[in-house]
Amino acid sequence: MYCWGDGSNGQLGVFLEGNESIVLVPKDGHFSVGQISQIASGEQHTVFLTTPGKILTCGRNSKGQLGRPKKKHEKTPVEVEGLGAVVGVACGRDHCLALCEPGQVYSWGHGSEGQLGTGTPHTKTAKPRKVRILSPTPIPITQVACGNFHSMALTKGGDVFAWGQNAYGQLGLGKAVSMQHAPCPVLSLTGVPVVQISAGGEHSFLLSHSGLVYCCGANAEGQLGLNRVDIKGRFSLCEVPALRLLAVSSISCGEAHSAVLTKDGRVFTFGEGSHGQLGHNSTANELLPRRVERLEGQASQVACGSHHTLVLTSSGSLLAFGSGDKGQLGTGNLEDCMLPIPVKQTWSCAEPSAQKMIISAGWNTGFLYFAPGQNSEIKDQICKVNEDKLKKWMALKKVSKDAEREISLVFSSSSSLVANFTCNSKPPVSAGCIDMHAVRRTFTQLKEMPQITKLISLVPLIEHLLRASPVMKSVDIFLILPECHVLHEDVNIITTVLPLAEAIVRLSDTAIKSLRKRWSSLERNVVVKHIHMWKRAVAFLVKSGLLRAFNPGVKNVLQTLKHMYKANKSAVHKVPLEEFCIEEIGLIPLKQDVTLWRQLSQMEDTEQTPAIFCRFPFVLDFPSKIFVFHSDATTAKVAHHLEHIMKLAACPLDLLPSPYFHLQVKRTALIDDTFRQLSAADEDDFRKELVVVFVEDMKQTDVNKRDLFLHLFDELLEPKSRMFIYNESETLVWFPSKPELQVKRYYLFGVLCGMAMHNNNIVHLPFPLVLFKKMLEVKPSLEDLKEFSPVLGKSLESILQYNEEVLENMDLTFSVSWDGKEVDLDPSEKGKLVTHANKKEFVHAYVDYILNKSVEKVFKEFRRGFYKVCDMDVVQFFQPQELRGVLVGKEDYDWDILKQNTQYEDGYHPRHSNIMAFWEVFEDLSPKQKKGFLLFLTGCDRVPILGMAQVKMRVRVLANASQEYFPESLTCHTLLLLPDYQTKERLRTKLTSAIADNRGYWKD
Repeated sequence: MYCWGDGSNGQLGVFLEGNESIVLVPKDGHFSVGQISQIASGEQHTVFLTTPGKILTCGRNSKGQLGRPKKKHEKTPVEVEGLGAVVGVACGRDHCLALCEPGQVYSWGHGSEGQLGTGTPHTKTAKPRKVRILSPTPIPITQVACGNFHSMALTKGGDVFAWGQNAYGQLGLGKAVSMQHAPCPVLSLTGVPVVQISAGGEHSFLLSHSGLVYCCGANAEGQLGLNRVDIKGRFSLCEVPALRLLAVSSISCGEAHSAVLTKDGRVFTFGEGSHGQLGHNSTANELLPRRVERLEGQASQVACGSHHTLVLTSSGSLLAFGSGDKGQLGTGNLEDCMLPIPVKQTWSCAEPSAQKMIISAGWNTGFLYFAPGQNSEIKDQICKVNEDKLKKWMALKKVSKDAEREISLVFSSSSSLVANFTCNSKPPVSAGCIDMHAVRRTFTQLKEMPQITKLISLVPLIEHLLRASPVMKSVDIFLILPECHVLHEDVNIITTVLPLAEAIVRLSDTAIKSLRKRWSSLERNVVVKHIHMWKRAVAFLVKSGLLRAFNPGVKNVLQTLKHMYKANKSAVHKVPLEEFCIEEIGLIPLKQDVTLWRQLSQMEDTEQTPAIFCRFPFVLDFPSKIFVFHSDATTAKVAHHLEHIMKLAACPLDLLPSPYFHLQVKRTALIDDTFRQLSAADEDDFRKELVVVFVEDMKQTDVNKRDLFLHLFDELLEPKSRMFIYNESETLVWFPSKPELQVKRYYLFGVLCGMAMHNNNIVHLPFPLVLFKKMLEVKPSLEDLKEFSPVLGKSLESILQYNEEVLENMDLTFSVSWDGKEVDLDPSEKGKLVTHANKKEFVHAYVDYILNKSVEKVFKEFRRGFYKVCDMDVVQFFQPQELRGVLVGKEDYDWDILKQNTQYEDGYHPRHSNIMAFWEVFEDLSPKQKKGFLLFLTGCDRVPILGMAQVKMRVRVLANASQEYFPESLTCHTLLLLPDYQTKERLRTKLTSAIADNRGYWKD
C-alpha cells in the first residue's frame, strides 16, 4: 500500500518522523495486517478493509469515527472490533459505514445529522451499531456510500435507501424531508434497477442497470452536470441527459465536483474547478460533463478527493490534477495542477501479475494498493431469471432453499423485476426498454411450475408501488406485472390487481404520459392481455356483487383502462375498440347508472362517489350505448310531460304549451312545411316527443314519423334540392363550399338529423364516414377523402410515394381545385411548389381544405343544429362508425334471422301451406325486392344497427280478404297482414306488387 498527502492526524496510516505531516510522493505504508481489498477516507480518518473481512482505522477520533470508545487519535491502523466478515466500507466527513455479510450495515462516528441511520439522533457513536434497513421483504445490501453528512445503501434487488442530512436534497427524498434519522427508500427510483451509488459532499449519483445516471443534491457549482446551477440544491431526483450517450461505467464524487468513467476508458468531469480538479487547464466551473483530454491512453479507474482527482490508465500510469496544497497530487510539491500530471512513481513495477492496482482518494490524500485481480467496473449483483435457472427449477421435484431464496429475490422489488427484462439498448433510453417477449416467455414457463408459482408473492411489491407511484421516475414495472399469470387469477384480484390500478392512477402526469407512450408502442397481443386483466377484475366484482364494497378499486381500474384507451389512439398497433368493452356491465341496472351519471355530472368526484360506467363509455358495448342514448332521450321527453302536468295542476285554466313537438305538413310540400315550422319553433322544444300529422288525413300515428323522415330525406338529398354536392359515382354527398341556399338551411337539416336520432328513426344519409368523425371531433384523414373521391384520394396517395425527381417534373403547386374554386393552400406563398420535403404538408393541407376549411361555415351550422336536439355528452359515447349506424342503420341483411324470429298468429304457423309458400317466394326475390319488403314491413329499407334480430315480424291472416287482396302491413307494429292465398303463384304476384307499390305502408 502506498499513500501520500495530508497525514497531520495519522490518516495515512504510516509512521511520519518528527513534525512531518505531509507526504509529497507515494510512500510505502508497509501494511502487514492482511491483504487490503478497499480503502475509504473521511476528512481526517481512513478505513482499511482487508481480505479476511477485517476493518482497521486510523486518524482523528474526535467524533468516534475510528470505531473505538477512546478519543485517542491513531497514527497506525488498529482493528475495529464487534463486526463480522466485512465486504465493503464507506466514509463520510466524520462517520463510517461497514457492509457485512450477509448484507447487513453497521455505522459509527458523528451522527448529529442522522447520517448513522440508527433511528434517533446521536452526536456520536464510537462503537459500530447495526443499521436497520426496513424493506417489504428482507433483501441483502450490496453497496454503501457516504457524503459529508448523508449515507446511502443499495440492495441486491437494485433499490436505494438514504438517510442523514437533506439540506440540499442529496437524499432524493424531496423537500419535505430536512433530515432522515433512519434508512428510507428512495421512492422515486422504484422500478429503476440501480447498480452503483456514489456520494459527494452534498450531492449524490446513481447509475442504473440500463446505463442512465440519476442525480440529486447540491448543484451550486454545476456538480450534477445538468447545464444549470441550483443554489438551494436539487431536491427531486432527475436523469442527467448529457451522460445518456456516454456509456458510463462508474462515477466518483468530490466535495463539489464529479467525474465519470466510461466503458471505453474516457473520463468526463464537471462541477467546481477552482483548484483545477476538473483537469481542463482552467479553474472555471463546468456545468456539463467535459472530457479530460490529456490522458495517456484509456482510463481504467477514477477517484475524487475533496478538491483533487486521480486517474489510473489501463497502461498503469497514475495521473492527478486539482488542489495540491496538502501534497495530495503526489507530485513532490504543494502546487495545484489544472492538467493531468503523473504521480511520482515510487512503487515497484514488479508486483505479482495476478494482482491489480487500485486507487483511492481521500479528503486530501491519495492511496494506491495492490489487490487480487478484480474488475473495477461496477458489478450487477441483481438476481436474474435466465433459461438455465428456469430449467433448474423445472427439474426440481421439491423446491430447494436456494430456489426459494432466488424466487424471493426476483420478486422482492420492482427494480429487481425490471432488471430481469431490461434490453441492452445503445444508447440507453430515458423511457426504458423492456423485452416484452422475454417477459411473456418467462411468465409462460413459470405458469407451468405450480410449485414455483405458489412462492410468488406480489402483495409486498405492489404495496410498495402504492407508496412510491406519485414520485416514480420509471413506469417499466407497469408493463411487466400484467404479464404475470398470478394477476389473472380471480383469487388475487382484490389483493393485487386493485392496488396495482390505484398505483397507476396515483402516478404523476409526467409518468402517466410516459406510460401511455409505452403502451402505444407495444404489440397488439400484449396490450390485449393487459386490457383483459383489468376487464377481468371489473367483471369479477360485477358478478360477485362486490361493486359497492370495492368502489374505489373499480374506479381505479376504469381510470387505468381510460389511460390505455387514450394510448391506443396513437398506438402503432391499434387494438380494436371492442376489446375495451366489458360485457358483464350488462348485468347491472344501466338505467340507474345513467341516472347517477346525470345527477353527479356537476359534482367533484370523491372516494365515496360510486363508480359510474357512463363516465367511461369506451367500456360499454354498443347495445349499452344505444340504451344510454335512448334512455337519455326518453328522460328528456318525460321531463317535458312532467313539466306540462305540473303547470296544468297549478294553472288548469291557462293555455299551456304542448309536451309534444308537432309537425303538420303536406306530402306535396314536405321540405318547405318542415323547415318553416322548425324555423318558427322554440329551440327548447326540439327535444320533446315528435308528433307528425299529414294534412291529407290528419291522423296522429307513429308510422307518420317514419314516413316523414323517409320521404323528407329522399327529397333533401336529391340534386334539385341544391343543398349538397355528389361524388363521381353519385353514391355519396358532401357539403358545398359555395352554398346556393341560406346557411340556416343546414342548421335546420342538422336539427332534422338530431330529431330522427332522438326519436329512434333511421334515415337515408349517404355521407362518408368523415361526417360522423367531424361530429365527434375526430380529425379527418386521407382515407376519408378516398371514401368520398377514390380517384382524388389515390392521386394524393401517389404523390406521397413519388420521389424528388418525379415531383420536380410535375411542377405541382400548393393549390386545390374543388367545387368550382381554385384555392391557394398556402396564401403566404402563392405558387409554392410541392417538393419531396413538403409533400406530406401538401397532402395534409389538401385534405384539410376539402373536408374542413371549405365547408367550415356550413358544417358548423349543421353540427349546431344536430346538438340542439341530441345531447353531445351522450352522442360522444359512440365511435364514428357506431354513430353512422345509429342514424342510418346498416346493410347487413341476414334474412335467415328474420325468418327465425318471425311469429305467427290467427292460425298461421311455420308449417302452414301459405307460410311455406310465402318463404319460398321470398327466397326467390331479388336483393332489391327483399329490401323493398323490409321497407314495406318496417317503413325503412335498412337494418337496425343492432342487426336483423331487432326486427320481430309478426304474420297474421288478413281478415275478410278475398284472393284479389294484396298483403298489407302495420309498420309501427312490424305486422304483416297476409291473405290466405290458394296458390303460390298468386301469392308471388300479389306480394311483389305490394312491395313495388308500398301498399299498406301508410296504414294503421
